[in-house]
Amino acid sequence: MACSTGIRVVMAGALALSFQAAAASPCQRAPGAPDTYASRIAALACAENQLWFGPFIDVNGRLARMSVSEAEKLRLSDGATPAWRRVADYWKGSGMLWQMSGYPGAADCSAGESGAPMQMASCRAFLVDTPWSAVFVTYVMNRAGVPGFLGSASHIDYVRAAFHNPAAGPYSFADPDTTPASPGDMLCFSRTRATYGYPGMRSMLAANDGAGLAMHCDIVVAASPGGDHRLYLVGGNVLQGVTMRVLNLNRQGLPWGLPRRTGGESECRPDNEDACNFNRQDWVALLKLNPLPAPTRAISLPSTQPACCTACPLPMPEGMRRCAAPASTPPMQAPTNP
Repeated sequence: MACSTGIRVVMAGALALSFQAAAASPCQRAPGAPDTYASRIAALACAENQLWFGPFIDVNGRLARMSVSEAEKLRLSDGATPAWRRVADYWKGSGMLWQMSGYPGAADCSAGESGAPMQMASCRAFLVDTPWSAVFVTYVMNRAGVPGFLGSASHIDYVRAAFHNPAAGPYSFADPDTTPASPGDMLCFSRTRATYGYPGMRSMLAANDGAGLAMHCDIVVAASPGGDHRLYLVGGNVLQGVTMRVLNLNRQGLPWGLPRRTGGESECRPDNEDACNFNRQDWVALLKLNPLPAPTRAISLPSTQPACCTACPLPMPEGMRRCAAPASTPPMQAPTNP
């Protein structure tokens, strides 16, 4: 099947999204808004969320929408890309896949469309078994062209870099309870059993022991758009997709009523729904995007419009359409002497 994926080239100074959304959508930008690294990061993260049909966690910590999962063959909203292929794209586009060469199935993710069935099955197993949330962040930063960002398959690496060397990279380490978040920033939590909070995380990083730490960071895509006092974030590998998270803000733009994991919570069960909240995490850091020079090259965003096919399978996949027939070219005329 020959398909056109409809990649839209976005020229510098004209970066804009046109999703089907309300006027205050976090994934809309004002026409003519300047092209900055912050807007690029937010636009790319938003585009990926829309490509996955816009799954999101609401302000009450409930998964409000999910259409497809990481290892499925179901196509994303472009009508062409299987979900698992897109996750493999994140690994390849981040430049992190080579680091995983010792993991079963990782090398098979490099095979692409020409891979044998066993290679595709092996790659899909690798994608399920290996966390890719930090890989997603690195992919977005690479696509945005953010200067000085040192990508990693582990969030702790660029969190540590923001703490120890903020002047040498694009991010600085900040307290999420006292520093308002803006598009392009990252809000991070620890996933370990121990509870750190911002003070504990700062102490751990200051000790500089080089130890790893299971973490997750979401990319901030909007802060109080239209004055709604909400923070919108997008993260990869959140409930097996690229998922938006919505948090409340106060009038100063700081988190309001942010659910915290303290270690003493009661268990989430069907008879204890009040304990169930996907936003209740050990929030430990805000990575603040430093002032950066204006970008100098164009980027591209993935299209969420259904792709078309020239050699179409039967039955036609949902959302697929036939490409328009090319205009006929008039036959060449023999040159004539004047």
